[in-house]
Amino acid sequence: MATAAIPAAITATDVLRDAFGRVHEAIPSVVIDLTPDELLWRPDPDANHVAWLVWHLARVQDDHLAGLAGVEQVWTSGGWAERFGLPYDTDALGYGQSAEEVGAFRLEDPALLTGYHAATHELTESVLDGFDARDEASLAEVVDRRWDPPVTAAVRLVSVVNDTTQHLGQAAYLRGLLERRRS
Repeated sequence: MATAAIPAAITATDVLRDAFGRVHEAIPSVVIDLTPDELLWRPDPDANHVAWLVWHLARVQDDHLAGLAGVEQVWTSGGWAERFGLPYDTDALGYGQSAEEVGAFRLEDPALLTGYHAATHELTESVLDGFDARDEASLAEVVDRRWDPPVTAAVRLVSVVNDTTQHLGQAAYLRGLLERRRS
């Protein structure tokens, strides 16, 4: 009986790649087959909606990974800011936005959400490839000294994984509520 080869060592970037890959694979199942109105539905006036949650998780991932790589965010370099046409500053990530600002989010084409996240995931893969190409000790490099203790690349990446998985779960929960409303 043949068994699959188990890698001799699993690296930190392997684990991160798997975590980000799981988010990337799940995004379409949360968005696909929902109408623009459903994507913008909020269970109450202070709640977030699916579209905002998916946009926000992609914005944070894009911002933080581009920062680690020292490259421009795909939000601007890929023209996504113009395509979305949101009433926010170009550098807005959604962090700290009010209920009114969330309510101002508009979406005509749901494919923008999956497209933008796919572009962000490509950036993420590229950044993780960079860590693979260098010594993984580079994950210990300090990337943000505004915190105590200072934030390393590894801590930043784990923080993004945590944020994206939480918001993905929230969006999936809202989708479940929408599906219950349909029945």
